[in-house]
Amino acid sequence: MKTLVVGIGGMTNGGKSTLSRGLHQQIPNSFIIAQDAFFKDDSVVPVDSNGFKQYDTLDALHMDKMMTEVKSWLRDPASFLAQRGQTEKKHTATSVEEKVFLLIVEGFLIFNFRPLNEVMDKRYFMEIPYDVCKERRSSRVYTPPDPPGYFDGHVWPMYLKNRREMEGMVSGIVLLDGLKSKKELMASVFEDVTTEIKRMIG
Repeated sequence: MKTLVVGIGGMTNGGKSTLSRGLHQQIPNSFIIAQDAFFKDDSVVPVDSNGFKQYDTLDALHMDKMMTEVKSWLRDPASFLAQRGQTEKKHTATSVEEKVFLLIVEGFLIFNFRPLNEVMDKRYFMEIPYDVCKERRSSRVYTPPDPPGYFDGHVWPMYLKNRREMEGMVSGIVLLDGLKSKKELMASVFEDVTTEIKRMIG
């Protein structure tokens, strides 16, 4: 049994979730672990001097719980899928050892957490310009909702800070242009990932 861990990171509203779901739908024996599922309760997220909740930090996330999920998958992907009601699909390879299980780790700070970064085999980062990001963010409804000035006062400055930190920690990240069509992005990453799977199978 072989495993491949793919990280899909990037800025808020950059297209991470759409790309992750597309890969999951097209590649057998894949599973998504999304960082957004591990936010701490709103009541414990700190507030800065401007009154903005500090969501765009690792401290706002249960990264220990996320790593527990990832490690559980790494130990036994087939059992992990079965426990979550996902039926294992038989690979074209005849040997059990030649099957490849794919874990897609998706989130805005996945490359800033070293223990998670260390288990990834491939890394992709979705990026879009400031104005497009702000427009997309304003069109979405969050719980709790973004207060006035939150994007410019917290979200964007933290993205720039986190990105600098990421670039200082990690190499080998493939940058993806989030302005390209979903179809084009999907085709590019799908080809890259499936080429790696074929290489692993030999």
